[in-house]
Amino acid sequence: MELIDGKKVAATLKEEIAQEVDNIIAAGKKRPHLAAVLVGHDGGSETYVAAKVKACEQCGFKSTLIRREDDVTEEELLKIVDRLNNDSDVDGFIVQLPLPRHIDEQKIIEAIDPRKDVDGFHPINVGRMSIGLPCFKSATPAGIMELLARYNIPTSGRRCVVLGRSNIVGKPVATLMMQKGYPGNATVTVCHSASENLKEICREADIIIAALGKPGFVTADMVKEGATIIDVGTTRVPDATKKSGFRLSGDVDFESVAPKCSFITPVPGGVGPMTIASLMKNTLLAASHEIYK
Repeated sequence: MELIDGKKVAATLKEEIAQEVDNIIAAGKKRPHLAAVLVGHDGGSETYVAAKVKACEQCGFKSTLIRREDDVTEEELLKIVDRLNNDSDVDGFIVQLPLPRHIDEQKIIEAIDPRKDVDGFHPINVGRMSIGLPCFKSATPAGIMELLARYNIPTSGRRCVVLGRSNIVGKPVATLMMQKGYPGNATVTVCHSASENLKEICREADIIIAALGKPGFVTADMVKEGATIIDVGTTRVPDATKKSGFRLSGDVDFESVAPKCSFITPVPGGVGPMTIASLMKNTLLAASHEIYK
C-alpha cells in the first residue's frame, strides 16, 4: 500500500506556480491577482479562505479578501460580483460556498464572468469541460486528476466508481475520468443514494472516488485487493481528545481499507491540499488568458 501524499504534491505544485510567477514578473507583466468573497463566519469557510490567502502568498499572487456579514442582501452580493467582473486588475475570484439560505447560490455563480470563474462552477465552464474544451475545471476534481497523474496510477480501461453526484465533485470528476487522455479513459460508474447493490458495484472497481460526506462509509468488504482509493470526504466529527473538539473524518474507513489498497489518500492531507493548489493553478491560467483568448 502506498499513501498518496496530497500535502507533498500540493507543495510541489505551488513551487512550480511560484516559479512561473517569477518569470511573469521578470517579463514585466502584472502579478496574478485572486480575490475571494466570504459571507458570514462559517468555520469551514473561514479555514478554507485563510488557507487560500496563505497559498496566494506562497505562489506570489496578489490576494484580496472581501468580507460581508450573514445578512448581506443578494442584490449587494451581485453588485460585488459585477465589480470584480469589471476590475481589470483581478484575474480570477471565488464566492465561497455555502451562502446564507436567503441567497440563491446558482444565481451568484451564473453572475460570475466565466473568464474569471476559477472555481470552475459556471455553466459555461462545466459545459466546456463536458465536451473536452479548454476551461476552468472545478478545483477538487482537478486536484484528484493531478494526484493520479503524479503517482502514475493507471486509469485507461480501469473501472472507476464515483460515490456521490454533486455538481462540485461527483459529476465533474466522473466526466474527467471518462474523457480521452491520461488520466482518464476509465469505465465510470456513478453511484448515489438511489443506487442498488452498492457493495457489489464497488467490489468491481479498480478506482473508488468517495465524495459522499458520510464518515467511514466505505468499508473493507466494499473494496477489492489492489484498488486505488481517493477519499474526498472531510466531515467534522466530535472528538473530546482534540483541542478543537473535533477531528476530520473521510468517507473511507481508513484503518480497515488501507491494507487492501495499492494506493489510498489519507484524511487530512490527501485531496484537501490539492483543492487549494488547483485553485492557484486556475488563477495562473486566468492571468495568462490562455483559455478564453
